[in-house]
Amino acid sequence: MTFSLGQRWISDAESELGLGTIVAIEGRMLTLLFAASGEQRLYSIQEAPVTRVRFNIGDEVLSHADWSLLVSDIEENDNLITYIGTRTDTGEETKLKETFLNNFIKFNKPQDKLFAGQIDKFDRFVLRYKSLVNQHQQQRSYLRGLLGARVDLIPHQFYIAEEVGQRHAPRILLADEVGLGKTIEAGLIIHQQIITGRAKRVLIVLPENLQHQWLVEMLRRFNLHFSIFDESRCEEAYLDAVNPFDTEQLVLCSIDLIRKQKHLKNALLASWDLLIVDEAHHLIWDSEKPSPQYKAVEQLANSTPGVLLLTATPDQLGHESHFARLRLLDPNRFYDYQAFVKEEMGYKPVVDAVNQLLDGKFLDDKAKNSITELLSEQDVEPLLNVISDITIDHDQQQAAQQELIKALLDRHGTGRLLFRNTRSAIKGFPKRLLKSVALPLPEQYKTAIKVSKMMPQGDIGQQALTALYPEQIYQDFEGSSNNSWCAFDPRISWLIDLIQQNKDEKILIIAAQAQTALAIEEALRTREAIKAAIFHEGLSLIERDKAAAYFAQVEDGAQVMVCSEIGSEGRNFQFSHHLVLFDLPINPDLLEQRIGRLDRIGQRCDIEIYTPYLKDTSQAYLQEWYEYGLSAFTQTTPTGHTVYQSVKDDLITLLATGDNEQGQLAALIEKTAKLNNELKEELEQGRDKLLEINSSGVLQKSELLEDITEIDQLPDFTGFALQMFDVLGVHQEDSSEHCLILKPTENMLASDYPGLPEEGMTVTFNRQTALSRDDISYLTWEHPLINNGLDMILSSDTGTTSVAILKNNSLPAASTFLELIYVVEPLNTDNAQLSRFLPTTPIRLLLDKNAKNLGENVTFDSFDRQLTPINRHISRKVANASQALIHQLIKQSLPTAQTLMGEIIDEAKERMQKTLQQEIDRLLALKAVNPNIREDEIQYSQDQLASFEAILENTQLKLDSIRFIVSTHS
Repeated sequence: MTFSLGQRWISDAESELGLGTIVAIEGRMLTLLFAASGEQRLYSIQEAPVTRVRFNIGDEVLSHADWSLLVSDIEENDNLITYIGTRTDTGEETKLKETFLNNFIKFNKPQDKLFAGQIDKFDRFVLRYKSLVNQHQQQRSYLRGLLGARVDLIPHQFYIAEEVGQRHAPRILLADEVGLGKTIEAGLIIHQQIITGRAKRVLIVLPENLQHQWLVEMLRRFNLHFSIFDESRCEEAYLDAVNPFDTEQLVLCSIDLIRKQKHLKNALLASWDLLIVDEAHHLIWDSEKPSPQYKAVEQLANSTPGVLLLTATPDQLGHESHFARLRLLDPNRFYDYQAFVKEEMGYKPVVDAVNQLLDGKFLDDKAKNSITELLSEQDVEPLLNVISDITIDHDQQQAAQQELIKALLDRHGTGRLLFRNTRSAIKGFPKRLLKSVALPLPEQYKTAIKVSKMMPQGDIGQQALTALYPEQIYQDFEGSSNNSWCAFDPRISWLIDLIQQNKDEKILIIAAQAQTALAIEEALRTREAIKAAIFHEGLSLIERDKAAAYFAQVEDGAQVMVCSEIGSEGRNFQFSHHLVLFDLPINPDLLEQRIGRLDRIGQRCDIEIYTPYLKDTSQAYLQEWYEYGLSAFTQTTPTGHTVYQSVKDDLITLLATGDNEQGQLAALIEKTAKLNNELKEELEQGRDKLLEINSSGVLQKSELLEDITEIDQLPDFTGFALQMFDVLGVHQEDSSEHCLILKPTENMLASDYPGLPEEGMTVTFNRQTALSRDDISYLTWEHPLINNGLDMILSSDTGTTSVAILKNNSLPAASTFLELIYVVEPLNTDNAQLSRFLPTTPIRLLLDKNAKNLGENVTFDSFDRQLTPINRHISRKVANASQALIHQLIKQSLPTAQTLMGEIIDEAKERMQKTLQQEIDRLLALKAVNPNIREDEIQYSQDQLASFEAILENTQLKLDSIRFIVSTHS
């Protein structure tokens, strides 16, 4: 290398310093001044790790005065370069000495980086190309937004997510029965809407006691980081914004917050894209005086494009209340309750006819007439004839039946707005097996209860609650809090025996109070050294996660989990099928929540429910009321709340007084059972099987779950993720089976990896492992850690240049090849929905020295396996020696790349027009027969079609990365 004062060089190891100028040459040393960063470096002339900056004809260079020169010629005198060309701002011919080049010049083009000696490591080029390919596949996939959830692949949940999540601003009511996964369905819809760019700002409104449950569910299952807003959080946010809700994109808040704080209610009317309201049956409405909660939600719903209402009991407060919730979704459509009732009555004959079909019965004339009248725009006579003809093959009859039902579904009442799945329609639930255990009442409790009745009593509700927990009465009587009751309470000894008899089984124990749960755990640990995890409201979120993970762990984990009532909220422990209800709640809904921790769709074993209770106490009365009045242990109780409200006074009185001398318990059980059976019969008669079929998607042929399962099982993603972590400098070490620990290091490409904590994180690529372990992260293509890694690679210049050796004796030595990666991307890169038609698309060209494209016949992977990396010093020499050839090949490659880009754009246009026009045509056809199709849905698709066509016309082609290859003989 020849060095002269004034020459411009760049540091190979510290390219971020900018352009350096040689300011001194003394003996064997030279000094470079990097004016852009104010740094100075002293190098040995013999081993200086620097590369000469040399631009080429056709390049645009920036002067120190910030004007640009388009280079048309180059002179070199006394080892200094002068660039000759035209100023881009004035058009005048001028010269620019290299000494006056801008100090802040960065080499954005890959070819400039290559010639400046900024050559990447071999594996980074490979990773960059694979990142582009994988990004392209994910953006284009119809599964986008559905791959990343830590959930079981349950058909009806994913059908609803697929059906609703792809709509513009969906407005629906999710009304699945308890245990069927409304929260998961809502999460899948939210996640899909966010990932696909349909929504950015999401607000969830719910009762305060459910905030933590939703926060955990959204984070653990969907990697959605919601923020809980209460009064104190709002006060803090006022420091950063006029409207506190503008400080976050994803917000959780309680219904009481917006009801009580009028100024916050107005602030909440911010620009949300999607509103979710849980426990929507609590929104009480009548035409004269709706509740404050209803009015608050109504204001939000009217100002938010997308709305999801969730309730397990849509008719719990009456049919008019159900109408009120539909009114929140579409006040123009549901403007009058009487008109709604009349319309529903018009659909009853159709529902009856479909029920006949589903029950395998032949249609009577009345049913046929109803169907013919509803489907008047099409000739259904042939289908009805096939269904009625006993001589026709059964498969043909079934096909005709399904076609007829599908036609009816599109026109069915509230079918597009309302989704309701029931346990009777969805299969896959376990049996509930009750094992009640009556135990003697200890003398210590008898004495304490007797004395307590002599003391002042609270209201009758409090007396009833107190009577259910004799251990607390005893502790109050003794004035002690040392859990001495565990020494004589027969439930403890029975529990220890049960655990020891089932040593290989996981057992979940739920008690009402945290104090009771702690006492049970202490007794198990100190008396028999039983390994038990504890879970109660006094623990932090991290402590609860650790406890849940300890219980879930197969080897060396806890056999037992002891929960307070909070264990009934949100967590999924269905890897266990033994449930001990140490005490019982008075409210049937709370009992159902407890059992629902194990009795969930996807549970693979029958559930054994143990209820130890003390004889001749209020515990025994409550046990019998549940067992014989509601059958609540062995069956779900959708009628439980209504029945409880009807008999609540009698039940509370019985539990508070313990007086059963006149047979009050038997009378209460008889009354309860009768009312329960009547309500269940009404529910069964009122079941809308057509709605259930529509909600479950059983007639919709979809390969969605099969495709997700296939992707889960492919090793491609795991291999790519591990390679990405390796290149980015993330430390990886094996943990337990299917688990890996990731930790940041000092050698990472960037100082910070978004989403990777300093202490590291445990991850898995296995869905089943993730479902059993709340404490680990489930990595998928949609996990933030993967997306952030892709962004770190593709938004930087990592891997944009490479030089390699091809050892091949069949080729002439020193044969050269140029591998070019172009990228096709629309200008409007913020529109995530456009990417389903035109994702960021890589074009790979592999050129020989004559510019012939070999890429069509030689795949990237097969070619890459034949290449060998070379050191950076030799790479620079090889690249600089071939500058003229490389420039010529790049120039000759453009027509081929532009032709391929044209084909990509044409295919994207065709697919976009076909897809969107089909959506528009279907919505228009449905609107003609179903008033639930909103005009704004149709208009949105029409606007998309017009705007996307304009964007595609301005699509760009960019040279993203370049690899130069020279062949040798081995």
